[in-house]
Parts: sequence; structure tokens; C-alpha cells
Amino acid sequence: MAGRARPQPQPQPHSPSASTRRREWWLVVLGVALHAVYMLSIFDIYFKSPIVHGMAPEPPRFSAPPAKRLVLLVADGLRADKFFEPDERGRYRAPFLRGVIEEKGRWGVSHARPPTESRPGHVAIIAGFYEDPSAVTKGWKANPVEFDSVFNQSRHTISFGSPDIVPIFCSSLPHSTWGTYPHEYEDFATDASFLDHWSFDQFQGLLNRSFEDAKLRQLLLQDKLVIFLHLLGCDTNGHAHRPYSNIYLNNVKVVDQIAESMYNLMESYFNDNQTAYVFTADHGMSDKGSHGDGHPSNTDTPLVAWGAGVRSPKFLAYTDKPDDGFRFVDDHKHDMPTPQDWALEGFERVDVNQADIAPLMATLVGLPCPLNSVGSLPTHYLKLSKADEVEAVLANTKQILNQFLRKSQMKQSSSLYFKPFKPLANYSLVLNQIEGLISAKDYENAMKNSEELRSMALAGLHYFQTYDWFMLMTTITLGYIGWMVNLILHVLQSYTSFPANLQKRTQVYAKNTSMKVYIVGCFIMGFSSIILLLEKSPLLYHAYLFMTIFLWTRIVQNFEFIKAVWRELSNMPFKYTMNLLNISVIALFILEFLVMSFFDRKLYTWCFLILGILASSFVAIFTQASSALAVYVWLSCWFLSLFTLMPAEIPENNNLVIFVAISSLMVWISTSHRSQNKQLHPLHQMINWLIAEQNGSARRSSVVEGSIFGYDERCLQLSDLRIPLLFTILFNVAFFGTGNFASIASFEISSVYRFITIFSPFLMAALLIFKLFIPFMLVICTFSAITKVVRIPRLGCYFLVRNTGSWMEIGNSISHFGIVSAQVVFVLLLFALTNIFTKDIEVSSRQLSSRKVM
Repeated sequence: MAGRARPQPQPQPHSPSASTRRREWWLVVLGVALHAVYMLSIFDIYFKSPIVHGMAPEPPRFSAPPAKRLVLLVADGLRADKFFEPDERGRYRAPFLRGVIEEKGRWGVSHARPPTESRPGHVAIIAGFYEDPSAVTKGWKANPVEFDSVFNQSRHTISFGSPDIVPIFCSSLPHSTWGTYPHEYEDFATDASFLDHWSFDQFQGLLNRSFEDAKLRQLLLQDKLVIFLHLLGCDTNGHAHRPYSNIYLNNVKVVDQIAESMYNLMESYFNDNQTAYVFTADHGMSDKGSHGDGHPSNTDTPLVAWGAGVRSPKFLAYTDKPDDGFRFVDDHKHDMPTPQDWALEGFERVDVNQADIAPLMATLVGLPCPLNSVGSLPTHYLKLSKADEVEAVLANTKQILNQFLRKSQMKQSSSLYFKPFKPLANYSLVLNQIEGLISAKDYENAMKNSEELRSMALAGLHYFQTYDWFMLMTTITLGYIGWMVNLILHVLQSYTSFPANLQKRTQVYAKNTSMKVYIVGCFIMGFSSIILLLEKSPLLYHAYLFMTIFLWTRIVQNFEFIKAVWRELSNMPFKYTMNLLNISVIALFILEFLVMSFFDRKLYTWCFLILGILASSFVAIFTQASSALAVYVWLSCWFLSLFTLMPAEIPENNNLVIFVAISSLMVWISTSHRSQNKQLHPLHQMINWLIAEQNGSARRSSVVEGSIFGYDERCLQLSDLRIPLLFTILFNVAFFGTGNFASIASFEISSVYRFITIFSPFLMAALLIFKLFIPFMLVICTFSAITKVVRIPRLGCYFLVRNTGSWMEIGNSISHFGIVSAQVVFVLLLFALTNIFTKDIEVSSRQLSSRKVM
């Protein structure tokens, strides 16, 4: 009709073409490679090995060492409180060692640093340094990097114990005699205290053989001899039976009996009062039978020392000491009050960091401190003259200072712009001053200056350990930002109407400048590579920088498109701009909220409460369903909110286990009965009563067919952002709502008892991870089915919810960074896997009207 205005053509959705799909697959490959490489950056930033070589040992200048030999007893997995506290009858579980505390030696609590695992704990005790956390991922194998230890410095070392610990220190040590039991002995289905007896019996047999073997006896009678017994029983029984079980508590008594037998055996064999004894543990044990984190039950371990060179007990009246501000490696206070049920307030307690034990043992037998040790010599344990005490501390200080000087030299030789550690610029003058004070017999000031120099040397070690942090963190941060910007540009170019609105002249100009941008990007890459080669940087540094430069080159290439998008947004109505701003703020708030939930999973409760209100409101307003359905949605979300309020660690409850078993049996009986009588299952019947009967069939058909099974080929809308946000929330709840993944040890090993009882860490970890992926698969299968039915591009939805904030997580928690970064790979792989479970979903070919966006 002539009088009717012709309708303006509407921009059609930018339907994904074959080239778009190919570009998306390349983005998937690039995303997996980028996150895999960037995840490796945490090993260069946080997991960098502190070991350096090339230093000379610094033996203490003693006239004679305090002891000729040292006995080290390590009760693996022994908690401090279970060792010191009495049992229910008021009797102490370790009567012999308690007698040592009260009559012969000194005691305290050794504070372990997370990760509280067996390997890092023993390295701290014997080698004196805190191995980088990546050592836990190496499993229970020998360290590929050779490091010095008290055993290396000894004249000879005798060791018996677990095949997971003893070979780490003795397998490549020529001056050692050692033995281990088979792996099959580590059976969680038995009482593992026999492992402790095995270690003692092997050493006792060695002494008995020495009466017939003159060469062996001569070896035992020499000085600087170190004897190490690894007692694994408490750790194995703690995992299997929990630390409050009778088996674990009885194992504490077994350990005490072995300590007494060892003392009597050594004193009767040598009979010279020249043996020093150190008893401790590598880590504790949580109530759930796990370890790994920084809870006091895991970090607090007993330390008892007695014998030659060790001070006698110091009696004192208990006073409430003020906090002096000093913190141990587990962030515990320096002067922690001793629990009253330990009944040890009258005996001086000397707490130490776990790495301090290595210089203590080395000093007792006159050995140099291990070359990579960062432990500070605890002088309160040593019975030395003032002159020898200062010499011991000075040797400890020089050993740490040598590490600092070596790291400074290595960094200076490979840096174009070296920045020295200024507080130690005049370290040689300080050393000369200390030597002068010792010559003048001013031991008090010499001790004070030595300790201050040691503290500065430790600070210098930390300085060079983190020397490249700023450069690496800046590069990785820019890389993540560039990756997210590239994904946003891809979504805007492929699934919105912006490309159709972009002028032809702008497109031609962008194509002409793209080659120039790539040339400039290649020049920057080449220049950066030359600098990194001159500084002898690792190859991964090149990969970090290349990926970041490549991503930002792509962004600059699309600069004209970005300007066109900005012009389009500037011409949008004010209401649309405010909606975009509000949705962006809400999305960022939700993502940061999820980051905070890594540290407190109770925050998920608020997510479900808010989700319940929003979902029920959406159902009530935008669908034709009755108000009852909105109430059901609201109640379901609020019911789920209760689960994340529960603690991650729930103590065992036998009544609950029995109730669940009976309930499972009743469900099976009820289901079998209803199936035989051709009746609906209770759950299906309840759903029919609550939902199906509340809605008319015509209205229900309209809602289902129009809202769910419609084929809606359209551009993305701002409202579509709710889909990836909801997916991210459910994805994280499915994982973190079940527990804490900061350490795989946080999960109970008893979960895999039905499959394996012999200690096999990698197989157990694989079974636990498979168990944890089950809720993942449920969420992703549901989301995959929805994307197949609604026909919204799944990659576009996922690209909108990239791991924003993951760099904050790497600053706060290394494990969280790894998990969130790995989600990129997991989700993509699991999406492919879900095709197996959702391949039979059929989609209606009916096409509804499309809607315009932007």
C-alpha cells in the first residue's frame, strides 16, 4: 500500500559460519595452550627451588663437639597434643619421654610449615630448608636436585624406615647403611605399629652383628655418627583409624617404648655418655585423618632433646607472657600458652621452627650446617660455653650468608640491570666487627650482632627468591587481561550485530593496518627475546612474553572495530547504557564473590538465597506458570543453601551411617514393590502432585514448547549473561561445595578403602579425583543439554565467563589459582565428554521469531 511506510530492514544475527567455527576451534586450542603455559608460571614465581650450589661448608670452631653421635627419632604423623596430654585415666601416653622432659632434657613444640606432608617435613628436619611446594607433586620419589643434609655432612649415617622417606636421603649417599621394608607393609587395613618395631629391630640386629663383624664395630665407634629411625606407624594408623582412635593412641605408647628401648640400647652398647638424642615428628594429623594444611593439629609436633650437649630442664614459675610479635612459619605466636592438661607449665618450653632442628643436630655433633639450611640455631637447647655458643651461632650465620652471596652472584651475572640487596652491602665490615668482639670476649654483643646479620641474610635470600616476581606477575596479568579482551572481541564479532553495522571504509582500513601491527608485534617479540637470552632466562619466560605480546597484537589489530563498538555504544539510549553498566558490575561482583568463597564456602549459602529469590521472581513474572511453581523453585534453592553451611569436615557418626544404610535398603524395597505393582516411584509421584496438577495441560504445553524447546536463532542479548554466570556458580558449587581442594589430602583416604588398602598415592589420588568429577559431570551434562535444546552457541556462553580474577587468586592461594585455571581445560574436555551422555537429545526443528539485540 502506498500510504504505509515500508519497514526498515533489521540487522540479521551474525550466524556462525564455517570460518567462525574454525576460528573458535583455534581459540579453544590457544586457550588450552595459554592456560597450560600460564599455569606453569606459578612454578617460576612461587614454586621456585631455593637450592643453590657452590658454597663452602662452615664448621663451628669448637675445641671438641658436644657429642660423638646423634640419634634422630621421627614419629611420622604424631600430633603434639596427643603426645603431651594424658589419656582418659589420667596417665600419660609417653611416660619415658615425659620423664626425659622433667629430668634430663629440653622440650618444645616444633612448628611445621605447610604443606604439612612427609617429604617437606623430613627435608626441613634433616636438610634445614623448606622445600618448594612442588616437591609434593613429585610424589614420594627421590629429589632430582641433590641437596645437602646433616646425613651428607656426617661421617656415617645409619637409617631404617619407610621406603618413601629413607631413600630420599640415603640412596645416593656412599657413607650410609640403610634399609626399608616393602611397600606392601603399608597396609591401611592393619595396625601399622609393627612398622615402628621393624625399624628398631633392624637397628638392634645391626648392633648385634657388630659383635662378630670388626669392620662394622669400628664404623659404629667413630665420631660424627648419625642414626635415623623413621617410625611410620602413627601416620598410617592416623589415616586409617583417625588420631583419636585407640589404635593411634596406642601407637603413641609404642613410639615411646621404642624411644626408651633405643636409649637403653645405645647407652649399654657405647657406655660413654657421648650420645645426643632428638625426638620429633614431621607433621601432625587432623581429626579427619588427613594432613597438608596449616591447622595447628597438622603443624604442631613434639620436640624432645636430651643426652650429650643438651641442657637440663629449666624450672620456672608460670607467667602469662605478652605477645612479643614474633611468629613461627605456621603463623603461631612465639609465646603460646601451654595447655594445662599437659601439666608442663613448670618446665621451660622452647618452641622452634621445623628447619631449626637441622642446625641443632649438626651443632651437637660438630658438623657444618647443611649448605642450603635456613634454620636458626636454637641455643636454648645447647649446653655450651659462652665462647662455643657464639662460635656455633656465627657458623650458622656464615652458612646462611654464603647462600645469600651465592644467589647474589648468580643473579648479578645474568642480569642486565642488577639491583643489589642494600641492607647487606657492608656485610664484610659486620663480620669483622663480630670477630673483633669475640677476640675481646664480648660474647653478648657478638651474639647479638651475629643474630642480626643472620636475620638480614634470611631477608636477602627472600629478596633474590622473589627477584623476578614483578616482571613475571606483570607479564602474566597483562596476558590474562589480553586473553579476556580477545574473547570479548570474538563474541562481539561473531554473535552480535556489530560487524553488520561497521562501515566498509573502516573494515578496509583495518585490513590495511593489520600487517603493520603484526610486523611491530614481531619486532617487539624479537627484541624481548634478545634481552631474555642475554639474561639467560628460562625458556618459559620467552613463552610467557610471546603469548602476552601476541594477544595484545591481536587487540591492537582490532582497534578500529573497538572504536566502532564504542561509537555504537555511545549512540545507545541512556537506559541501555545503564543496563550494560549494571550487568557488568553485577557480573564482576559475582565472580569476586566466588573468589572469596574459595576461602569460606558458607558464602555459597548467600548465592542460593539470592538465586532462590531471583529464580522464583522470574518464574512468577515471565512465565505463565502458577504461583505454586515459583514457591517450589524458591524452596529448592533455599534447601540447597543449607548444605554449604555445614562444615567441610564432619566427624564420624555411626548412628548416621546406620540410618543411611537402613534408608538405602528401604528405598530399594519400596522401589521394587512399586515396580512390581506398576506404580509410580515416590519421587515421580510427588513431582506430579506438586507441579503437574497445578498447571493446565494447554498452559503447560505453551510454557514448555515456547520457552524451552524453541529454536531461537538470534544475536546475544545482555540478558544471556545470566546463563554463563549461573553455570559458573553451579560449576564451583559442585566442586567446592563438597569439600576443600586446597590439598588432595583434605579428602579421606578411607573413601578408597573399597578399592585399595595398600599405600599407593597416585592410584588413590586418581580414584579421589574421579569421585570429585561426578558432580562436575552432572552440571556440565545439564548445561550441555540446555545449549543443545536452546541452540545458543556454547563456546560463546563460556567465553563470557572466563576466569576473571584468577590472578588475585594466585596472589592469595596458589592452589586456587591452579584449580580455576584448570577449569578452562576441564570444562572444554568435559563438554566433549558430555556428548556421549547427551547425544540422544532431539531438538525440534520448529523455528520461532528472532529478536534483535544492540
